[in-house]
Amino acid sequence: MTRANDLILRTTTSLIAFILLGFSVYLFFAGHNKPGGGFIGGLMAAAALVLMYMAYGLNAIRKVIRVNYLYMIFTGLIIAVGTGVGAFLFNAPFLTQNFGYFQLPILGRTELATALLFDLGVYLTVIGVTMTIILTVADDREES
Repeated sequence: MTRANDLILRTTTSLIAFILLGFSVYLFFAGHNKPGGGFIGGLMAAAALVLMYMAYGLNAIRKVIRVNYLYMIFTGLIIAVGTGVGAFLFNAPFLTQNFGYFQLPILGRTELATALLFDLGVYLTVIGVTMTIILTVADDREES
């Protein structure tokens, strides 16, 4: 059975999901200097993915996005904890942040911080947890 608003929903989803993912990346990179970071960036990315699942259906998106979100959770946790434990290598307390300025080919002089790695772990964990919860509920709903 097709719904009357499927065409409109799918058309607008392409644009809105692109904007949400772009804003998610912006929030992720702005996080260690400004409000934002891995948590809110991960929620925005998960919102874009949920919108795509709603518009196109579970089976269609699972064919396109072949990601096991449970692995994403574990990868994110390993990155976040590894960032914290990495400080021990330099005789610093757990989760001590360090930063430096580097000359990168295209970006020029750029600040890189270990907080960015921690935010990456949080970002992946939040996407994984959010999508696992939502897809589990959706699978249960389809079965009944």
